[in-house]
Amino acid sequence: MATAQELRRMALALEGTTEAPHFDRAAFKVARIYVTLAADGRTANFKFTPDEQEFKCMMAPEAFAPVPNAWGKQGWTTATLSKLNAAGLKIALETAWAHAVPKKTVKKTKRR
Repeated sequence: MATAQELRRMALALEGTTEAPHFDRAAFKVARIYVTLAADGRTANFKFTPDEQEFKCMMAPEAFAPVPNAWGKQGWTTATLSKLNAAGLKIALETAWAHAVPKKTVKKTKRR
């Protein structure tokens, strides 16, 4: 079972990530926001591509669901943290992070 504390720790460990308030949530971003954490710490919204969103929701429907509005059609996906393990959370964060950083940073990080 993943927790808000794990999400915060893992997200801030990704190169260039900063945390800032975003409405009633905490936002994690590099060049742009890639994940937000609900104030109650139970859910997080990840920025995936629509194809990634479809795959996540198909493979783990108990954990992932599209955000129910136009943002969801763009790939924003809600995750129930208690339905994810640490490995699943890390994969989701790294996937979303890769969409938010300049392409040079992603290439440099993958070479390590």
